[in-house]
Amino acid sequence: MDPVVSPEDRSVPRRRIREGDHSRDGRGRIRNGLPVLHYGFRPFFLLAGLHAGTMIGLWLWLYLTGAALPGPFSPLAWHVHEMLFGYLAATIAGFILTAVPNWTGRLPLSGLPLASLVLLWLAGRAATSLVPSPLLAAIIDLAFPVVLAAAIWQEIVAGRNWRNAPVAVMLTLFGVANGLHHAEAAGLVPDGWATRLALAVSAMLIALIGGRIVPSFTRNWMVKRRETALPASFGLLDKAALVASALALTAWLFAPAQLLTGGGLIVAGTLLFLRLIRWRGWRTRREAILFVLHVGYAWLAISLIMLGVSIFLPEAVPPSAAIHALTAGAIATMTLAVMTRASLGHTGRTIQADGWIVSIYLLVNFGAALRVLAPFSAEDYVMLLAAGGVLWSGAFVLFVLRFWRVLTGPRV
Repeated sequence: MDPVVSPEDRSVPRRRIREGDHSRDGRGRIRNGLPVLHYGFRPFFLLAGLHAGTMIGLWLWLYLTGAALPGPFSPLAWHVHEMLFGYLAATIAGFILTAVPNWTGRLPLSGLPLASLVLLWLAGRAATSLVPSPLLAAIIDLAFPVVLAAAIWQEIVAGRNWRNAPVAVMLTLFGVANGLHHAEAAGLVPDGWATRLALAVSAMLIALIGGRIVPSFTRNWMVKRRETALPASFGLLDKAALVASALALTAWLFAPAQLLTGGGLIVAGTLLFLRLIRWRGWRTRREAILFVLHVGYAWLAISLIMLGVSIFLPEAVPPSAAIHALTAGAIATMTLAVMTRASLGHTGRTIQADGWIVSIYLLVNFGAALRVLAPFSAEDYVMLLAAGGVLWSGAFVLFVLRFWRVLTGPRV
């Protein structure tokens, strides 16, 4: 089983602990101190859930009332920034800080260094909302992605784990997108570059990492059930889908209105969908915590196709609908799937969805569907927007309620 997303599903190589060093166990966890600071997934998954569960409500209030925050961004730009560089950045941090020990065999970031990184993230959220100076807000907000990227690169180099260097590269590009978004707010670069770069990086992370874990977890589940029709092994179609996605997303970054870009996105989305079919996800439909990974990957394929069609026929497929198929659909569903699975596995619990977790999956997908449908109906736009936002953010509120004790308490 690939350790890239759910390291708890596979044992990490044990580091020799000095005799008399009782502060860490064989996996490198600090046994003293707050459990929430033992591993990166604990504080950052919790903060991601809290952030997504509350910020959408604030954004809807800003949108409906015309109010604005004192920070450097317009209300819409603030909404985009906080969903990408607030929520998603926290999720990525939680994942990558927990995966790194499996990649390198080194100790995880924990205790005071982890708490310091959390404080940098919190400072960034305060700065983008409350600090009116564009330069000061940018300096405060960018401290988190810079320190996170530096820490990950240090671990990759020290552990000589070049196989996962592309993930560190994309993490760095995500930080660059954050800086570009601040530059856009200050009028230094054209609008759109930062958002497209962040979304392109996010889509490729799902395509790459999802392409490792979804068939791997599915295969392991089917083998345990002694099924013979297993997911197809990585082959030519998988390579073509990844290459096509990388090329199409790069073209979308630099030439988002070109018909050639639209065609490339449609081809990439179609190949990703064909790739997904080969993983036989329909057989897992009764195992919600596994099936939802297939649903998240399906959202990715659909969103790229919609992006491509929106370039050819923007009146038929509004670009905002395609964007939200990627963000509210693919990114949110896949991140919640990883957050629920990893939170259970890393804390020693059975990786199985209960009624709470199934409700989380249903809410985020129904909320995403309503948000995608909203631009298609001018008459019902506000109603669909509000309903989708309530359902979508409700999924993250449920996540916090269900996993608070899991993420803040000791490992079982």
